[in-house]
Amino acid sequence: MPKIKTNKSAAKRFTTTGTGKFRRRRQNKRHILTKKSAKRKRALSPSAIVDSANEGAVRRLLPYA
Repeated sequence: MPKIKTNKSAAKRFTTTGTGKFRRRRQNKRHILTKKSAKRKRALSPSAIVDSANEGAVRRLLPYA
């Protein structure tokens, strides 16, 4: 069986937790930050866990994670 290639763009966006779940960054924290409140920007700071509905897709992109 040949090896499966890892999707490199997905590898840069997701990291694995100790329990095997995937951690991701939140959206809306890149630019146009002046109109967003400090509270909103603070809430976007911590990483989030990939939803169970999307976990299969991420797992397919990262077969060795």
